[in-house]
Amino acid sequence: MTRDSRWPNRNTLWADVFVSELVAQGVSTVCIAPGSRSTPLTVAFAEHPEIEVLSHLDERSMGFFALGRAKRTGEPVPVLSTSGTATANFHPAVIEANQARVPLLVLTADRPPELRDSGANQTIDQNKLYGSAVRWYHELPEPEANGRKLRSLRVTVARALAASTGTPPGPVHLNVPFRKPLEPTPVSGDVPDDIADSEPLGATGRDGPFVHTEQGRPVLDDSTVDRIADALATERGLVVAGPSTTLDASAIAALAEATGFPICADPLSGLRFGPHRADALVCGGYDSYLDADAWPAPEVVIRVGASPTSKVLRQYLRRSVRESGTRQFVVDPAGEWREATFVASDLLVADPNRLARTLAERVETSASDEWRDHFAAAERRSRQLVDDASDEQFFEGTVLRDVFADAPDPATVFLSNSMPVRDADRFGAPRDAGLTVLGNRGASGIDGILSSGLGAGSATDEPLVVVVGDVAYYHDMNGLLALSRCDVDATIVLLDNDGGGIFRLLPIAEFDSVFEQFATPHGLDFAPTGELYGFEFVRADGRESFRDAYRASLDSAGTQVIELSFDAERSHRFRDDVQKRVLDEFNE
Repeated sequence: MTRDSRWPNRNTLWADVFVSELVAQGVSTVCIAPGSRSTPLTVAFAEHPEIEVLSHLDERSMGFFALGRAKRTGEPVPVLSTSGTATANFHPAVIEANQARVPLLVLTADRPPELRDSGANQTIDQNKLYGSAVRWYHELPEPEANGRKLRSLRVTVARALAASTGTPPGPVHLNVPFRKPLEPTPVSGDVPDDIADSEPLGATGRDGPFVHTEQGRPVLDDSTVDRIADALATERGLVVAGPSTTLDASAIAALAEATGFPICADPLSGLRFGPHRADALVCGGYDSYLDADAWPAPEVVIRVGASPTSKVLRQYLRRSVRESGTRQFVVDPAGEWREATFVASDLLVADPNRLARTLAERVETSASDEWRDHFAAAERRSRQLVDDASDEQFFEGTVLRDVFADAPDPATVFLSNSMPVRDADRFGAPRDAGLTVLGNRGASGIDGILSSGLGAGSATDEPLVVVVGDVAYYHDMNGLLALSRCDVDATIVLLDNDGGGIFRLLPIAEFDSVFEQFATPHGLDFAPTGELYGFEFVRADGRESFRDAYRASLDSAGTQVIELSFDAERSHRFRDDVQKRVLDEFNE
């Protein structure tokens, strides 16, 4: 019998089985940061005809790129690195994936176990490197042409993907040790000539996945659902949708329509934008009016998704419970506590989409017309006041308003943390357009924003818009290499206020003697990044200039970065003034 040339040594066999099982389980894309120790897996990925390989030179950027792609698709994305400090650079993305419940398969190549704690070059302790931030950790055994080990390898792949997409989804870490030769160099006697015949289950697997995993979602019993439906039979109720990539907009809207409750829809909830708005009152201006002195409290709140971005909304919910006894249901399929004011009265361990549809069939419209009309009128009036202010002064809030108003249908929009996501919350008006709005609100860092946005864009043919502040842009300029290496086009809106101004919102801003340690001015000119990474860099100097450049970019091939410069302190003063105008009117 002639030797099977597919497997010149045990490492190539091991890696081929690993990759083929990933593909059989439905994985179609891998993100790789090149390195030596991961060579067997890199070769297997590169040679498999059914998997797309995306490559990046920077592990931190690659980790966030994979994260963004997984956020956009909702499917696990493998990300591969060599051993040593390369693995540590995935950690920030792993933390975000954990906090934001994003399926991610982190593959770290490693050196043979005997080299650990020996001073061997590029050898660190990678065992449980990411601690409690992963849903599951497993170190693979050393490669061997053994039927039982190969079957175990296939089962491990199935378990890892199931863990990453479970309840809740999140990152999984597989540590994969290899000893030399790492290349597909023939090693006599390493792989039996007849292994495909003698160990077919391990070597070649089954037709389809080696293990089919079916996962259920928690469901409440009928009597509990009836009690919740009875509790929702009130005149003043509210649906609050926080950041999420898994909420079914039509299901949540069906519940809101059935009860008559308004929806306070976070820009990252998946509910602020889309055709479901025809069936429910979707509110996006609440950050402007809910802290008005006489704004009435709801009698009941049903909350889905993560904690809302809006501090005004969070405080309103807390105040309503403490002062008015509002009953607040928090729905979480994993049964985790995602309400940091600790005032919610009920935790419902259930799939929010299925529960919403079930409740919609059992409740009757009970919300008063006065309550609903109060929100509808507030939405109209607050939006008018905000639009008037945007016409009066061009500031970052105006940009976010126009980003959403002028975005094509459909489009993917990725928002940076700090002020961009807050301005999106306050100034991004709901639309019927199919906008997928994403952000890294799990841990709310500003690292990896560009990479996450480009990763999201790599998963769709829709136009991609990334809105980023200057400090976040600086943090992740390496991520811009993905534009060419991963063939992604984007419209990047760069809000440059020389270091941002988020700390000006905190009490430390009152302490002039030390505030310079918190301010982050940099004085950098970002225009050369266009030449460095091969895109068009455009400076806009006003609202019409921005809107023209924005629309032109969305209609153009390639990538354009549109930079707008602002005075952070002046913008904060104007935000405060706009808020005062809204509150003055509603307080009257």
